[in-house]
Amino acid sequence: MAQAKRSPVARFSAFLFRCLLWYLAITFALVLLYRFVPVPTTLTMLFDSNGSERDWEPLSNISPNLVRAVIAAEDGKFCQHNGFDTEAIEKAIQRNQQGGRIRGGSTISQQTAKNVFLWQGSGWTRYVRKVPEAYFTFLIETFWGKRRIMEVYLNVAETGIGTYGAESGAQRYFKKSASKLSRMEAARMAAALPLPKKRAVNGASGFTRRYGNRIASRINIVKRDGLDSCIYQ
Repeated sequence: MAQAKRSPVARFSAFLFRCLLWYLAITFALVLLYRFVPVPTTLTMLFDSNGSERDWEPLSNISPNLVRAVIAAEDGKFCQHNGFDTEAIEKAIQRNQQGGRIRGGSTISQQTAKNVFLWQGSGWTRYVRKVPEAYFTFLIETFWGKRRIMEVYLNVAETGIGTYGAESGAQRYFKKSASKLSRMEAARMAAALPLPKKRAVNGASGFTRRYGNRIASRINIVKRDGLDSCIYQ
């Protein structure tokens, strides 16, 4: 007895299902691979017209001042949340509803997921990106852990024009290794991270200078209150 032909809708559905399975398998494999090996490049680096100077360093070779500075600046609950800071997201939504420049409530985990596996961009692409970003954030929180997430973040984050990672940023701005960054130097780098192409690290003035000073004053608070306890036992 001849098998009945499937309808075009059924065939298309089966095709989409196979594509989904392949996507899940490939992305899961990449997450597991990057748990152990340095991330070789990212979409942001590949499409950066200024090039991508970078030098991967293990977290043990990056100053705790910088780790605490980015926690103070970007994600004070990094060691407490599961990848998503619902309170920060709700506050961002409320601010955005009031108009003005759109602000996000992304955690360091979400930023790492975006930087490593996805693309940058604003406007409608930001909203398209949110679903895969949440997926990758869940995976890295589950399989990498906080220390690895911080290590990858500080090695792939854009730290200047054509410059990526803590080591390249430290060499560019201060002519020293990331392991030797002082509290103020780390704070200045952290203050520029949201807009590394527009905010100065050396010779910063106005808001960026004031913001860097606030971050520097909070570094000891991060240490004192154990906000870095998932990194340093």
